[in-house]
Amino acid sequence: MDPVRSALDPLRRPFIGPNTVGASWSFWAGFVALVVLAVAYPLFAGQYPAYQDAQFIAYAFLGVSLALVWGYGGILSFGQVAFFGAAGYAFGVITINFASPLGITVGVVASVAIGALLAALLGYFMFYGGVTEVYVTIITLVTSLVLHTFMAQTAGDEWTIGSAALGGFNGMPDIPAFELGAGPVAVAITNARYYWFVLALFVVTFLGLRWLVNSDFGRVAVAVREDEDRTRMFGYDVRRVKLLVFTLGGALAGLGGVLNTAWGSYVSPDVFSLSFAALPVVWVSVGGRKSLIGATVGTLAVAWGNRWLSINLPDFALIAIGTLLVVTILFFPDGVVPRVADGWPRIVAGVRSLPGRIRRLPSTVRRMPQLVRDKLGSTPLRADGDGEVTDR
Repeated sequence: MDPVRSALDPLRRPFIGPNTVGASWSFWAGFVALVVLAVAYPLFAGQYPAYQDAQFIAYAFLGVSLALVWGYGGILSFGQVAFFGAAGYAFGVITINFASPLGITVGVVASVAIGALLAALLGYFMFYGGVTEVYVTIITLVTSLVLHTFMAQTAGDEWTIGSAALGGFNGMPDIPAFELGAGPVAVAITNARYYWFVLALFVVTFLGLRWLVNSDFGRVAVAVREDEDRTRMFGYDVRRVKLLVFTLGGALAGLGGVLNTAWGSYVSPDVFSLSFAALPVVWVSVGGRKSLIGATVGTLAVAWGNRWLSINLPDFALIAIGTLLVVTILFFPDGVVPRVADGWPRIVAGVRSLPGRIRRLPSTVRRMPQLVRDKLGSTPLRADGDGEVTDR
């Protein structure tokens, strides 16, 4: 190993392992290059497009939260948006009542904690109450739909918390602009700054999750996913492991909800709706639920495609997303990114062997392009009476 790789190897080692895709030096070189391109994106695309696209990164927090809970913990949460929306509403209520940079900073932390607390309470009653498999999926979905129904009927002055009116179906507008800090060190995070802030937060979160799923705790979580009884037989508290994974997933979804609310300065009951609850499942299924990269790529790609379809072909957006999910389940049950990662060595080997295969082709086939050029060069063309060009 050369001196540069020897020096960098301790930095790479905590983030590689059997539970994540990508351990080679070429993978990490590509990762660094991709991050650099993402950082430079506002410089060549402009601040407004970058700010608009920051919403996709906020969605990516929701995507990786579901990948952690479902892909690594084996818990299919169809209502992951419940924590996303609860944290978003909490952030709106806190920041409208305390519209200072310090109040917003505290609001971010408190709202993420509320998302995690809701997940912890729900997870405690499910996992310590013996609820498993499909019933967990149903309960999480019902939780999201109950919150949707409840928040939709909160119109009126009686549904006001301090200065913050919940607004019913109309939602909660006029959430203050995003600022962090306190007093003279407060920083307004808008436009490209907001994009860079969300991007930096996601890169740190992504690396932290790679470390977590490759740690001893991550391996135990994967063991619970594969076989609960065997993991319990080895002495592990399966219920506690599932509760911790579920709570951490709720915190990540809550962080995404805070960033999404801050992005639009608005939150509405739509964040709890059935159509929105289904989207994270589609994102993660398409990209790959057992891969953090797959969940990220799937979220960014499908969310971007959904927005494009909603603007240009609104009547077909939901049909296209549903068709994509069905096709993925039929032909790529583990997701697109894991399939590409598994086939990547064969693709590279095929490209490298291409010159040799060409040399082994019959001489007539290899000389075919030259024969075609010679033929065309020896056949002059002329224009007939109708102006068409034909052979003589």
